[in-house]
Amino acid sequence: MAVDTGLFVAMTLVYLVLVIGLGYLGYRRTKENDDYMVAGRKIHPVVLALSYGATFISTSAIVGFGGVAAQLGMGMIWLTVLNIGLGIFIAFVFFGKKTRSIGSKLRAVTFPDLMGKCYGSSFMQYAAGLVIVVGMPLYTAAILIGGAQFITSTLQIPYTTALIAFAVIVALYVVLGGLIAVMYTDALQGGIMLVGMTILLVLTYIRLGGVIEAHTALAGMSDLVPQALAAGGMTGWASMPAFGSSIWLTLVTTLVLGVGIGVLAQPQLAVRFMTVKDSRALNRAVLVGGPFILMMTGVAFTVGALTNVYFYQTEGVIALTAATNGNVDTIIPNFINASMPDLFIVVFMLALLAAAMSTLSSLFHTMGTSLGFDVVRRTGTGRAAMRPIRLATLVMIVISVILAFVMPGSIIARATAMFMGLCASAFLPAYAHAMYSSRPSLRAAKMSLVTGTAAWFAWTAFVHVKESAALGLSNLLFGVPAVLSAPWQDVDPLVVALPLSTAALLVGWALDRHEVALEKPAEAA
Repeated sequence: MAVDTGLFVAMTLVYLVLVIGLGYLGYRRTKENDDYMVAGRKIHPVVLALSYGATFISTSAIVGFGGVAAQLGMGMIWLTVLNIGLGIFIAFVFFGKKTRSIGSKLRAVTFPDLMGKCYGSSFMQYAAGLVIVVGMPLYTAAILIGGAQFITSTLQIPYTTALIAFAVIVALYVVLGGLIAVMYTDALQGGIMLVGMTILLVLTYIRLGGVIEAHTALAGMSDLVPQALAAGGMTGWASMPAFGSSIWLTLVTTLVLGVGIGVLAQPQLAVRFMTVKDSRALNRAVLVGGPFILMMTGVAFTVGALTNVYFYQTEGVIALTAATNGNVDTIIPNFINASMPDLFIVVFMLALLAAAMSTLSSLFHTMGTSLGFDVVRRTGTGRAAMRPIRLATLVMIVISVILAFVMPGSIIARATAMFMGLCASAFLPAYAHAMYSSRPSLRAAKMSLVTGTAAWFAWTAFVHVKESAALGLSNLLFGVPAVLSAPWQDVDPLVVALPLSTAALLVGWALDRHEVALEKPAEAA
């Protein structure tokens, strides 16, 4: 279905005017480092909740993970459960309050800065900053790809044009307005996303004849599962894959656990806890954030699975067959364009742009501050100190755009899970230790960060089949596709690296306690 160009242009202009206006308001209110880095520590809780949720949910959830749900089924809903339980409740109540309190006391302005000041270590700050600078562009590029693909499929404009224009618009208000501009625009974009996803759910059920009819039809399609997926353990789109099968391991360890646990140590999300003035604001934010995440992920995963019913009823094929060139990232865009009224295509496109822009802006800001503040130390005060950070942000944006041009198709969900798994493996044990120990052990934190990062990279490069096969390092060094055979090849790096990172933290902490115990008798003597 073709988009009404005039309607799209009119609505987009209104949207861009609002975004630019909020970006300019953020620029005018950005006077000092704290304003640019942590929004002056006085953001309203509703703005925080919408910004957190809009940053968390992007084209990776709607397009990427929605496409995966179309391929693998309703088992993706378990990710929604973890998103709310861990990503909202545990994150805000157990990590958020501590992060805000300690961050405010130490005057930390970035996640690496918080880690460095908690442990009194420049190594922790530099190392955390490097992990972000090296790992985050992959995730950022995936978000760029998702937004550009939908623009291309909807407006039939060149992919290159869509990608560059998309990046430039977001870059303008991020570079100039800092985190205030990012969070103000996030709140607007979160509202648009909520409206778009609510309408999408309602129209999908209407299109398929009702809630019961839609899910009954989906459950009755189990005999249509492609042979390759059935051999991998898939039993249908309304049921979980066979326990322990390769598809079960991918669904559970990479998509559900990788993203569900990984969200707890996301630098771009953790820094938002430092933008409010007290813990009560975080409590209020939970009441908004929980329902928001439920609607965003729950709708994307449900509609993704149900696209199989639509394409089978209208074209006689499953969603994966209807995907463009077999690319699962095109399933949701194709479904929207084929099934929805012209007006909603425009509304959903704006919702998708809002989702991508909200996450992109936060990633741009986090990469720029990590490179310009944590890795390459800034000098000066006020706006003078912001110049190198703004330049660093531009550098990271360019790198992300280049990556978006060279990354393969069907990459959005995988790239998201990879980055979140890396962050959990590298940061989560040391982050939790810093928040809940009165005297956090620097040795333990160093051992944990290094072990988690190294283990994650090693498993990704040499074992996990999705990445090791593409990189070809195992084949080059050992003459085999991967160091270990199935089913280990389907186990996500997080499942191995996070326990090793946690064990390294405990060993380092125990060594410190042992040395302290030995020193006390010597001091007494």
